[in-house]
Amino acid sequence: MASLTRAGSVTVTLDGSNKSASLPLLEGTLGTPVADIRKLYNDLGIFTFDPGYGETASCESKITYIDGDAGVLLYRGYPIEQLAEQSDFVEVCHLLMNGDLPDAAGLAKFRKDVTYHTMVHEQLRRFFDGFRRDAHPMAVLCGVVGAMAAFYHDNLDINDARQREIAAFRLIAKVPTIAAWAYKYSLGQPFIYPRNDLSYAANFLHMLNAVPAEEYKVSPTLEKAMDLILILHADHEQNASTSTVRLAGSTGANPFACIAAGIAALWGPAHGGANEAVLKMLAEIGDAKNIPAFISEVKDKNSHTKLMGFGHRVYKNFDPRAKIMKQACDSVLKELGVTHEPLLEMAVELERIALTDEYFVQRKLYPNVDFYSGIILKAMGIPTSMFTVIFAVARTIGWISQWKELIEDSSQRIGRPRQIYTGADKRDYVPVAGRG
Repeated sequence: MASLTRAGSVTVTLDGSNKSASLPLLEGTLGTPVADIRKLYNDLGIFTFDPGYGETASCESKITYIDGDAGVLLYRGYPIEQLAEQSDFVEVCHLLMNGDLPDAAGLAKFRKDVTYHTMVHEQLRRFFDGFRRDAHPMAVLCGVVGAMAAFYHDNLDINDARQREIAAFRLIAKVPTIAAWAYKYSLGQPFIYPRNDLSYAANFLHMLNAVPAEEYKVSPTLEKAMDLILILHADHEQNASTSTVRLAGSTGANPFACIAAGIAALWGPAHGGANEAVLKMLAEIGDAKNIPAFISEVKDKNSHTKLMGFGHRVYKNFDPRAKIMKQACDSVLKELGVTHEPLLEMAVELERIALTDEYFVQRKLYPNVDFYSGIILKAMGIPTSMFTVIFAVARTIGWISQWKELIEDSSQRIGRPRQIYTGADKRDYVPVAGRG
């Protein structure tokens, strides 16, 4: 595997002084060179200021590569389009976690290891009773995953490779069970235990939808759609939740605590709740005939109306995941016999406008993965409160892979961003009687 290479240097001179520093330029396998500023403070006595870390590489990683300008997403070097078409989620889990696609025997073993970890400790089942029935499923998921460290404390030595692997399998396998139970708990329905004869995606759908009173058969089309959703959301480089997992991991926290931290970060509407926001937007538009008026509001600089599901912090081109998701959306609606879906009709018209209207083209507001994923999930009968939960199920493998990479990287240090202090200057304490 390639690693960072030296690609020259840049010289930084501090105005008004005779100080200068030579910053090494480093290159990875693909992507933009980065200036190594680790000695900037020692050489010049200054730090950098980068709110949101949009111009800062916080780590070296071999997991995911994104070229936002070209609309490229690679998992371990493999294009997302090829993986979505030819692979399945469990194989992608192996790829992200271990670095390579397995041979037949390796895949069979990995699949078995995941399958036979899907059961959760029966005491953990009773943990759900402590939540209110109307609790948001993300609150339940965050709490229960964090509590896993209290139930599976036998393998929490993060310096032991085997224990890291066991914790990884437990998280990949058990998070879908916990997520499905959070949903069942909110409905007041019995928990459905996992089944070893079903695929990862089919088992998740079965636990979500089955009831003890009658047989539930998973539709192959819906199984494939769910598998695609999981693959497309499995990892996405150093986004907010992944960076949170890495930051928590840098302290030496156990993996269950780190993944719970990632779930908490994902819960934010600006991150994991975007597909729910798309459905809300389409519901507010109401009908395709109202789109021109809505678009006018979006363009009005005095309006607070936003076009949800378009544009991306990284992608300045068509999100490659959105193209795949649109095809899956068509298949799901056809399978379900939906011939007239107002939400989809509005989505198609909005997409047409965004791809042809100069206002959106200039701003590079292309559809992203959230634009169609919400429509698929709604068509599958999944309530909006579960959208971010499903995102978390998919992203768990990315989080655990990033966490493992962090722990196994000897150059990583505890995360400790700097700040620019703009508060009060030093001042002396005045007793309360003397104030006023």
